[in-house]
Formats: sequence, structure tokens, C-alpha cells
Amino acid sequence: MYATRTTYLAALIVSLLMATSAAAADKTAAKKAPSDAQLIASAMRAAPAGVAKGATIIAMNADGTARTLRKGSNDFTCMPDNPETPGPDPMCMDKNAMEWAQAWMSHKPPPTGKLGVMYMLSGGTDASNTDPYATKPDASNHWVKTGPHIMVVGADAAFYDAYPKGADPDTSVPYVMWAGTPYQHLMAPVK
Repeated sequence: MYATRTTYLAALIVSLLMATSAAAADKTAAKKAPSDAQLIASAMRAAPAGVAKGATIIAMNADGTARTLRKGSNDFTCMPDNPETPGPDPMCMDKNAMEWAQAWMSHKPPPTGKLGVMYMLSGGTDASNTDPYATKPDASNHWVKTGPHIMVVGADAAFYDAYPKGADPDTSVPYVMWAGTPYQHLMAPVK
């Protein structure tokens, strides 16, 4: 009888430990996967309220495809912060900027004659100022820290000539990122 009771208690303790572990794992998984409402709120912090209110909100799936969280009423698309990057980086872009970003991500030439605007009012993940495809800092890619800013993309080359194009810019004033590449764009800090 003692052995049966001990076995029963051991089984009960193991069951409770397994249930507690499973609950903790579920809680951890829930933290890693924000709700659609949290993703929408994150995306909306990228742009001025008037823009974000009518923007389409999308989130990127693990396989690189996009999922629409909310259909919008204007020509802007906002994306939430990417939890895989070190800093906050939700962004919101107009239709032309979206085409420019898709070209950059696909390593294709950006569209010409289509000026676009992107908002990153929560800041941006630090990036290389010279290499559009750098994923981490190294001695040659001039990593910069970007705070809240807007970007102007797709302008004629002469537009960018009015702004500093140095590899190590003063990021507290407007400057050209990725100068001399097809993806050069104006970075304009906002406070």
C-alpha cells in the first residue's frame, strides 16, 4: 500500500510539474507572438496619426510573405516593429515608397520618376550607411544609429546632391544614406 501511495504521489507531482512547464511554455510562446491588435498598434506608431489611421497594416510571416492585418483607406502601408532586430523599426510608406522598398528587397532597380515617402517615427534599427544589404556592422560598412526619421526615396539624383553624402554622417541633420547606389535616399531626422 505504501508503494502504491508513493507511486501515486510521484505521478501526481510529475503531472503537476509537466502542467506547470506546459503553461510556462505557452506563456513564453504567447510573449513571442504578439496579437494582431499589438502588431497594428506597433505599426501605427511609425507615422503621424492622420496617416496611420487610414493606412493598410501588414505583417511579415516567417516565410517572407505579407499578411494584411487591416485594410486601409489611403495609399499608405504600415508594418510593425520587427522583433528580430535590436531597435524599434515600425515603418509606414506611401505607394511609391512601397514599390521602391520591394525593388530594394528584391535586388532590382527601383522605379524611376516615382518620389516616395517613408515614416519611421519610432526610430529605426541601426544600419550600414554605405551597404544596402549589410546585416551587421563591420570595419568597412559605416554603421549608423538612426533615431526617429522620415525618408524620401526615388528622387532624381540632383535632389540628393543638396545633402551630405559622407560615409559617416551627422545623423542629427538630413543626410543621404546609401549614396551612389540605386537605393540612395534622404534620411531626415525628426524630434
